Amino acid sequence: MRQPEAIRYPCPADRSEQPAIILRSEGAEPRPLLVALHTWSFDHTQDSREYSDYCREHNWNFIFPDFRGPNWKPEALGSELMVADIVAAVEYMKNTGKVDPRRIYLIGGSGGGHATLLLAGRHPEIWAAASAWCPIFDVAAWHRECKDTRFTPYAEHIEQACGGDPRHDAKARREAERRSPLTWLAGAKDLPLDIATGIHDGHTGSVPVGHTIKAFNLLARPQDRYSEAEIDFINVNEKVPENFSEPPADPAFGAIKIHLRRQSNRVRVTVFEGGHTLLSGIGMSWLARQVKGEAPVWSAGETAAARASDLGK
Repeated sequence: MRQPEAIRYPCPADRSEQPAIILRSEGAEPRPLLVALHTWSFDHTQDSREYSDYCREHNWNFIFPDFRGPNWKPEALGSELMVADIVAAVEYMKNTGKVDPRRIYLIGGSGGGHATLLLAGRHPEIWAAASAWCPIFDVAAWHRECKDTRFTPYAEHIEQACGGDPRHDAKARREAERRSPLTWLAGAKDLPLDIATGIHDGHTGSVPVGHTIKAFNLLARPQDRYSEAEIDFINVNEKVPENFSEPPADPAFGAIKIHLRRQSNRVRVTVFEGGHTLLSGIGMSWLARQVKGEAPVWSAGETAAARASDLGK
C-alpha cells in the first residue's frame, strides 16, 4: 500500500528547499493532484491523513506543503514567499510525477482556508477548482475581532507577522491588506470556488461567519450579495434572518442542516450546522467533479460527511 512520504522541493523564489508530505499516483496515466493546506498554527507535519487517505483510495497525487509554517512568522501568513512555495509545490509534482493539468485542486480550512482563497485569487490559472472552509478573508478585520477576546493570541500572531498593530500602524495595516484574500480574490472570478463554514463559528470557533459570506459577495453578482445588516445578524445571533428561505437539502451533508446557501457566477457559499469545521469528504468529492475549462458541477454526490475536522487552530 502506498504511504505518504516526507520530501523537500525547490522554491525558486529564495532558492530554498521546502518540506512537504506527498503521495504519488500509480500507473502510467496522468491523475488528479490535490494540494491541501495546513491550518493557522501548524506546518506540514500536521495530520493530513484525511486528505492522503482519500487520494490513495482514488489514485490521486497529493501534496501537503509547509508554506513557511505557522502564521505568526513574517515569512508565512500570505507573504510572497508563502505564495511562491505553494506554486512551486504544484510545479514540483507536475515535473516529477504524472499529473493531469486539468484536474489540479486546492483545499484548506481556517488558516488553510485563508491560503486557499489567497492562492485562488493570485494564481487562478493553476486550479481546476478550490474549496475553502471557515476562511479568514480580511486579516485586519480578523485582528480587530480577536483583539481583547479569548482569541487574542491570533491577533498577536497577526501583529508578529505584519510587524505591528494594523489598527494603529500604517505599515502593518498595509501588510495585513497585502496578505488578505480581500485584496486578491477578484482574480478568481472564472474559477469554480466553493466556500463554507459552520453557523456557530466566531462563537464556538475563532473566525466569524461573515468572512465566508464576504468572500462570496466579492465574486457574486450584485443582486446575489448579502447585505452588511444580514451578515451582522448572522454573526451575532448564530442563525439566519427569519425571512431567508430554507435551502434545499443536500445529500452530501447527510443529517447536517444547511442554514444558508447561494450560488452566483462561479462561486457558492454554504453555512451549515457546525462551528469551525472542515468537512473534507464533501470538499474533496465536490472537487473530484470539476474539470478545468468546463462549467462547474455543484453537486458533491452522496458524500460521507464523516470526514470532518474541528479546526481548533
